[in-house]
Amino acid sequence: MGEQEPMTAQHGKHGAGPSVDPAPGPAAPAQPSAAAPSPAAPPPPGRAAGGPLGWFRRRSRAGRLAITVGAAIAAIAVVLLVLGTVTNGAAKPSARPPRAPGFSLRVVGHPGQHITLSQYAGHPLIVNFFASWCAPCKRETPLIAAFYRAAHGRVTVLGVDVNDSAHSALKFTHRAGVGYPVVSDPQPMTTTLAYGAPGLPATFFLNSQHRIVQRVYGAVTRRDLQAGVAMMTRPAGQG
Repeated sequence: MGEQEPMTAQHGKHGAGPSVDPAPGPAAPAQPSAAAPSPAAPPPPGRAAGGPLGWFRRRSRAGRLAITVGAAIAAIAVVLLVLGTVTNGAAKPSARPPRAPGFSLRVVGHPGQHITLSQYAGHPLIVNFFASWCAPCKRETPLIAAFYRAAHGRVTVLGVDVNDSAHSALKFTHRAGVGYPVVSDPQPMTTTLAYGAPGLPATFFLNSQHRIVQRVYGAVTRRDLQAGVAMMTRPAGQG
């Protein structure tokens, strides 16, 4: 549909021709008429029918009082709610870290042996998920192995080889200088999925209660290891 011109006051009615003035005739005698009423004075601001306060001013005194008291009570309730939320938020202790899923996995190179998480009960633990086919792991695993050796038994580490062959895992860990235990999590990678690892490598720091206090997705750095150990060895109850 084409563009339309809006109707305005300069347009006549449809079908009406040009206006014609009537022929002059004798003037009619002037008839007395009542004085035209003077236009009403405009209402003061705020009292117009459509004004923002008109509805309020038209109410009775009791009605206005009830509205004012109700608004004051609502405002006080909102203030108390906000203060209560802030107070509760400040006083509420932080949520506890999630508990690490338990597992029982075979030791790489020793099919008859298993390691369970419960064996480390009461001890902080680093759980590192890796694989020989993982490119970042080729840089990360030697770093973790060196960190573990330098700790001289003060740090406990468990490697979890994911979806890998025992032969490849043994060759890889030997070349990286791994001295901590390594277990296997083959398909369907139940433990890896239970920990929520989005990919490899993935490292989880467990405190003495085996709650996950820190996690690193991707290759860890020495600083990551130091920070994670500080968190997992922190006495319980400290933020």
